[in-house]
Amino acid sequence: MTDHLIVIRPANADDVPLIRQFIAELADYERLADAAVATDDDLRAALFGAQPAAEVLIGEVDGAAAGFALFFHNFSTFLGKRGLYLEDLFVRPQFRGAGLGKHLMAALARLAVQRDCGRFEWSVLDWNTPAIAFYRSIGAVGMQEWTVQRLEGDALRALAAHDEL
Repeated sequence: MTDHLIVIRPANADDVPLIRQFIAELADYERLADAAVATDDDLRAALFGAQPAAEVLIGEVDGAAAGFALFFHNFSTFLGKRGLYLEDLFVRPQFRGAGLGKHLMAALARLAVQRDCGRFEWSVLDWNTPAIAFYRSIGAVGMQEWTVQRLEGDALRALAAHDEL
């Protein structure tokens, strides 16, 4: 493998168009392009507004924007500590194999340790065997007994309206 200069840096508000582009590329890869509806304004408010909901690391390879990781904190009642949850990790295809994914994951792990997080967790699509193999190679363990549950759209609004006066 050729040596590459890899830089991991926190995103700033000027990176919003790049972050949105990474999200669109990830959505294409995951066959969910129609679901990626966030605008620059949505992302700017959510990531850099008065109460940021998440953080982003940008990965660069040889000076080119090559990938990103978007994450936020959750909380474990069992541990009594917050955790770090990775929502999205994406490396552009032309940069895969350069080591950026591992650098991004290591940077996130360092943040989790520095912030005294009890866990570092994420989800992966069950058909994404390259990602699963990568995660196993860095020591991640699949939580086979857990399944993700979700409410959105009409179902979310219907439950929110339950027992309203």
